[in-house]
Amino acid sequence: MINRIIRAIAGAFIIISVLLAMYVNQNWLWFTIFVGANLLQSSITKWCLMEDILRKVFKIKD
Repeated sequence: MINRIIRAIAGAFIIISVLLAMYVNQNWLWFTIFVGANLLQSSITKWCLMEDILRKVFKIKD
């Protein structure tokens, strides 16, 4: 379940940052790159910061 939440958050971040880049300032694309880089990093290392944050916030055990 936590993986679905992480994917939803990542997708929302990407959509929001692209919309902000289109309507506010192109520098918001850096946030899109940051999210994409974190997704790539987590696929390689099998560690995700968002997963750690969600586990602490919602007190989910392994």
